[in-house]
Amino acid sequence: MRVGIWLPEPGVFSHFAICHFKDPSLFAMGMWSIGVGAVGAAALALLLANTDIFLSKPRKVALEYLEDIDLKTLGKEPRTFKAKELWEKNGAVIMAVRRPGCFLCRAEAADLMSLKPKLDELGVPLYAVVKEQVKREVEDFQPYFKGEIFLDEKKKFYGPERRKMMLMGLIRLGVWYNSFRAWKGGFSGNLEGEGFILGGVFVIGSGKQGILLEHREKEFGDRVNLLSVLEAVKKIKPQTPASGKS
Repeated sequence: MRVGIWLPEPGVFSHFAICHFKDPSLFAMGMWSIGVGAVGAAALALLLANTDIFLSKPRKVALEYLEDIDLKTLGKEPRTFKAKELWEKNGAVIMAVRRPGCFLCRAEAADLMSLKPKLDELGVPLYAVVKEQVKREVEDFQPYFKGEIFLDEKKKFYGPERRKMMLMGLIRLGVWYNSFRAWKGGFSGNLEGEGFILGGVFVIGSGKQGILLEHREKEFGDRVNLLSVLEAVKKIKPQTPASGKS
């Protein structure tokens, strides 16, 4: 059986066009239909962009994975060490910063810093990691985050599978809301550095207690719930000399 494809004669298109120009109402109706179709497509795209269907799902990270991450101090004489040093004795709250110059990240850092008095009372340190050191971005971030900051050159704290939000973030209502909230709070920033790889916040127990809270950004400016952070921190059991030996 032979299958053929029908192609209209060249004159058909010209005849169609002439008829439309002869009858303005037909032409207007055609343009209106195209416009409605375009608006409908845009509305559908906007709707889909504001669901979580196309968002990359974070994979739960294992404590062993975090323990083995190499971090570097940012002083004049950098020292490389294993990340487990940060929480081995007293646990820790760690912010994986998406981009220090981002005003949304600065707003979340300030949020976490509001917990510092309570964390100090509980003996739990607050740290941050960044994935790059660009110009003075880390120094300019420190007024918002007064804890120690370390460099994660291999971006392991943003894994084990790095998740990115690209231009979709510009049309997500949640991002607009987060931006308005940060702007209203008086935060400002810049566009220096890589800002598409999403960050997060971890609460990690002492020793082998494990990861007590793992918050991964689903979109730009998706802040961790501070009450959840405190609840997780209260579960941390500091290591004693005896428990450390065991």
